[in-house]
Amino acid sequence: MVSLFRIPRNSILLHTLSSRLVFFGLALVALLAMLFAAYLEHIVGLNPCPLCMTQRVFVVTGGVIALLAALHNPRAWGRRVYGALCVAVAAGGGAVAARHVWLQHLPPEQVPACGPSLEYMLETLPFRDTLSMVLMGDGNCAETHWTLLGFSIPEQTLLLFIAIFLAALWQTLRRQ
Repeated sequence: MVSLFRIPRNSILLHTLSSRLVFFGLALVALLAMLFAAYLEHIVGLNPCPLCMTQRVFVVTGGVIALLAALHNPRAWGRRVYGALCVAVAAGGGAVAARHVWLQHLPPEQVPACGPSLEYMLETLPFRDTLSMVLMGDGNCAETHWTLLGFSIPEQTLLLFIAIFLAALWQTLRRQ
């Protein structure tokens, strides 16, 4: 009996995906993530904290790299370079998201005090000091205002960065 759902061993889906399609997929994921962030900010009314904005920078950067890779459609070593860049961006974004999740799970007495706004820091402090303060996070970053399926926004973003990291790592290491 012939099965309609039988897949030959040599045509497994993961091995037949073109690198261009994978990079377009990563760019699409970044676009959807930013559209969701815009929805949360402008429709739901959630103002992003400095760590949220930093995570957005990583999402956009990874999306731009993936889009450039898809448009360029490089061969082996170029695919690995673009993939490694996406891996690095996802790792950086994941580190910021992990810090944010950590801040949200601190006991209330250990939460850092709220700091000045990002706009104020950019206007008055040197960029290096502003960057350091943003990456440290503050009391605003420790608040959980919205969840989906029990996950806060930073937890969702961390999961997104892990998925992007794994897809980009696979894209970097696979043979084609």
